[in-house]
Amino acid sequence: MREFIRHPADIPIEFRQINTPHEQRETLSNISQGGLAFHTKEALVVGTQIMIRIPLRQPAYEARARVAWCQALDGKFEVGVELLDPGDGFRSRMVEQICHIEHYKQEVLRTEGRQLSGQEAAMEWIGKFASTFSQDDTPDHTPTTDPEYRAH
Repeated sequence: MREFIRHPADIPIEFRQINTPHEQRETLSNISQGGLAFHTKEALVVGTQIMIRIPLRQPAYEARARVAWCQALDGKFEVGVELLDPGDGFRSRMVEQICHIEHYKQEVLRTEGRQLSGQEAAMEWIGKFASTFSQDDTPDHTPTTDPEYRAH
């Protein structure tokens, strides 16, 4: 069973601590129904509430989250957060699917030399992989509750 997905290093995520204007831009490690993980230059304190934004498509995905864990990794930090709004689980599944489609689009360009539009990539990806991306696919754990997880 798929527990989370891995992403190319260029999928951006923006975050800021609640009640602060300073926003940081980093890269997403993985995303699941209950949370996500990303890399950052600075450690974040467990329990800190943050706002996250993934501007992959418009409108951008935005959610409130809480830092569940933070671990040093290769001179940076990997941070796992849990989504605080119960309705964000469904929205995160949509973002997860968009990330899969973007990754597919990049992979097709790299391996086949075909440059697909977003619509073309979505249609091909849905035809090939949507059946393995079912709504009943519930992870055993998420990156937010499993600090031993490492994205590779």
